[in-house]
Amino acid sequence: MPAPTIVEVENRKLKLTNLDKILYPAAGFTKGQVVDYYVRIAPALVPHLAGRPLTMKRYPEGVDHEYFFEKNAPMHRPDWVKTAPVWSEGNNRTMQYLLANDLPTLVWIANLASIELHPSLSLGSDIATPTMIVFDLDPGPPANIVQCAQVALWVRAIFDHFGLQSFAKTSGSKGMQIYVPLNTKVSYEETKPFAHAIARLLEQEHPDLVVSDMKKAVRTNKVLVDWSQNDQHKTTISVYSLRAREHPTVSTPITWDEVEQALKKKDAERLVFEAKDVLARVEKMGDLYEPVLKLKQKLPQLAGLASASAAESESEDDRANLAAQDEARPRLSARPTKSKTAAKRNTAPKKRGKV
Repeated sequence: MPAPTIVEVENRKLKLTNLDKILYPAAGFTKGQVVDYYVRIAPALVPHLAGRPLTMKRYPEGVDHEYFFEKNAPMHRPDWVKTAPVWSEGNNRTMQYLLANDLPTLVWIANLASIELHPSLSLGSDIATPTMIVFDLDPGPPANIVQCAQVALWVRAIFDHFGLQSFAKTSGSKGMQIYVPLNTKVSYEETKPFAHAIARLLEQEHPDLVVSDMKKAVRTNKVLVDWSQNDQHKTTISVYSLRAREHPTVSTPITWDEVEQALKKKDAERLVFEAKDVLARVEKMGDLYEPVLKLKQKLPQLAGLASASAAESESEDDRANLAAQDEARPRLSARPTKSKTAAKRNTAPKKRGKV
């Protein structure tokens, strides 16, 4: 075994191990390069992780081997690594989730071969309050991210109608995600039914391309609008996180112009970015997702959610869906027009190995 490398990061000493180990065999991308990427992207990434309970997806033997999720912070963590207590219904106990609040913690996490970073939609200090609503667009082959681009534009049109800004990013894998920052008092009991209603509306309006049902049998050549991520017990891949694909692709913020051009050109490769590409993009364009951190927007109060006259047999999701149809249908069916929102829009059990 090679000797560990001792480094000092912001006055914290860290012992890094097996930096020459290849974690992406097809690309020859090493653990040292994974750590280096996270160090260099940290100024943009850390603000999106800070304060959020983090689930690590670890690949100790590389992306072509078994992995495991780690929610509870390892016992061997340094005493300066912060955690947040979160009650787990599944485990019937309080879990101590990592908080990647700073660069030393991020480097320590990367050294664990935690290639993928999956933060909560909430802050650990207020776990019941999501700061955003998220739509995960997942294409069923032979559909790809080009079809996701079309669905993303439909999602944007709905939120344009409500006067809300939305932001797109690649998943770093096959699909795309749309984030609508809220940063106002709201609960998952509000955001999840709202997201479900939007997904079902899109499915009704565009049945040849959109599904809201998770069943794989109905997803062939269609795009699943996954609304279920809007849940206290789920996570979504972080912006700027590496993905465990054949090559070191990254979940990358993209402008709406880029989404439109990918659809127009029908070119999926336009929306594939590897670590080196993302570092260059951030240097040139800055953090396109910075507004997601602070932009305050109120989730629309759909009448169906609180309608006293709704039939008792209707579920909360059904009532939300009916209201969403009334609110969004005129906008969905028409070509989006320029608005104040548009003007402000962004244009620019597993086997564990040694790590």
